[in-house]
Amino acid sequence: MIPYQSISILPELEARNLRQHRVARSLRRPSRVYTDTTDFTAIDYGDVIAVEGRYFLITSYTKEGRFGVDEQIKPWVPKVVDLATLAHYILKLEFKETFTMRLGRFAVTCYRSPEKEARILKLVQGHPNFMQGETLVDAVGNKVRVLVPVAGNRLDKVIHTGSSHHDYFRDELPGILSRFLGCLEGIAFLHHHGFRHGDIRRDHVFVDRDTGQFYWIDFDYDFHLPEKPFALDLFELGNILLYLTGRGDFHPREILADPSLGEAVAHSLVPGDFSLLARNRVVNLRKLFPYIPDSLNNILRHFSAGTEVFYETVEEIHADLATVVRQLTR
Repeated sequence: MIPYQSISILPELEARNLRQHRVARSLRRPSRVYTDTTDFTAIDYGDVIAVEGRYFLITSYTKEGRFGVDEQIKPWVPKVVDLATLAHYILKLEFKETFTMRLGRFAVTCYRSPEKEARILKLVQGHPNFMQGETLVDAVGNKVRVLVPVAGNRLDKVIHTGSSHHDYFRDELPGILSRFLGCLEGIAFLHHHGFRHGDIRRDHVFVDRDTGQFYWIDFDYDFHLPEKPFALDLFELGNILLYLTGRGDFHPREILADPSLGEAVAHSLVPGDFSLLARNRVVNLRKLFPYIPDSLNNILRHFSAGTEVFYETVEEIHADLATVVRQLTR
C-alpha cells in the first residue's frame, strides 16, 4: 500500500495555499499527502494530512512538558495549518501506550484512549473550561483530533513571577485559586458524565493571555481502578493545588538549600507531612510557610501519607476551596 500520495490530489485552493506557504518557509523537500496516519513517525514537517476532505499542512510539533523533558518533540501531536482557511490547529494522531503507577496500596493501569478523548471533545463543546476541538477519521479509521489552540501559556509557567512567596500568596494566589475553582467544576462535569480526565497535571491547564480563563487540555489518558474509579483524578487535583499554593514542589533537598527554611524546618518534617503519591514531596506546607491558613493547609493534608480522611468527590474539594477563597479575598 502506498503510504502517501502526490500533492496533485489537493483541490485548487489548498494547492495554491500550499505553494505560497512553501515559498514563504523555503521548504526544499516536496510535500507528501497522507490519508493514513497510522505510521505517524513517517509524517514530517511540510507534509499534508488529508482527512474527511480537509487538508492540514504540518508546520511544527508540540513538545513534552513534564519530567524535565520540555524539548522532547511529540511526533503524534503536530501543529498544522488548514490549507483551505489558513487557520491554525493542533492535531492528535492515534498513539497507544500503557503503563502502571502506584496509588497507595493500589496498582493503577493507565492507557491512552483516542476514543475516550473524541467522546470528551464532543461532550465539552462550548464548555468554558476545556480546550475545544472535533474528531475526524482518516482513510483507515484512525481518529484524528483537531484541536483549537489556546492563546496563552501553561499555568505552571504563568505563576512564576519575581515576587517573594509571601507577596505571591497575598497578592496573586487568591485570584488564581478563584479561577481554579472553574477547573474543579470542569472535572466535576466530566465525572458526572462518567468520564475521567486521566492525566491531570499542572501543564495540562492553560491560561488565556487575554481573559485569564483556565482551560483543561489533553484528555486521551484513562485509567483502570474499579475500587476507586475517580481517585487518581482527585489526587492529581491535589497535586496541582499543592503546586499553586507553594508556587513549586518542595522536597527535603530544596528545603535544606533554602536559607529561609533550612535544617530546622527539614528536621521538623515527619512521614505524615509528605505526599501519598510522591513520598518525598512535602504536603504540609504550613511548616514551610506559617502564614498559610489552616483551612487551606487542611485541604492539602487530605493528600498526605498521614491522612485518615480522603476526598471522595471533586465537589467536596470545591466546597472547601471555595470557603478558603472567600477567606483570602475578604
